[in-house]
Amino acid sequence: MSACCSGGCAAPQPVVSARYRRALWSALVVNAAMFGVEIVGGLRSGSVSLLADAVDFAGDAANYGLSLAVLSMGLLWRARAALVKGLTMAAYGVFVMGKTGWAALHGVPPEPLTMGAIALLALVANLSVAALLYAFREGDANMRSVWLCSRNDAIANVAVGMAALGVLGTGTAWPDLLVAGAIAGLALSAGLSVVRQARGEIAAHAAATPA
Repeated sequence: MSACCSGGCAAPQPVVSARYRRALWSALVVNAAMFGVEIVGGLRSGSVSLLADAVDFAGDAANYGLSLAVLSMGLLWRARAALVKGLTMAAYGVFVMGKTGWAALHGVPPEPLTMGAIALLALVANLSVAALLYAFREGDANMRSVWLCSRNDAIANVAVGMAALGVLGTGTAWPDLLVAGAIAGLALSAGLSVVRQARGEIAAHAAATPA
């Protein structure tokens, strides 16, 4: 939320909070629905990158729920929630890296048409969520983590669509695996970024609080 000066922004604050709350609820519903779609599509097509993106949708839905739970709380609790979300994003990145390594050794090429169609649907869903959350991208660590989730998802969906074309053109699983690895790296990087900001906010709160 924006900073207040001379008491002039006290009244509009609930309006902004209400908009943000509605955006979070919409994002939660969209991500929960797309989790189910991508799980089914990933299993049917054999795509590691779709399954990785499905787990990301589930994690994002949980993160939006956590953001809603602490939305009306103080900065310290929002920073703590962001810390949890950052660690979750980083753990997701590590998980996908492991899954990608396993698939490189034992996997078979995925079915590209199903993979590409679901990636396109997921991209539309994530662009809608990103548009809703764009106005709140420069807030505290909690708000920033929400924006990074939606941004990363849209980027990942474009990459999965490109991987589907790569699988269709080459007949191998490597485009799918490379994109899954890239999604993992993006999640790990964003997670660590949120963790650093959240820890800084927690430290700043501790320094400002009298002993």
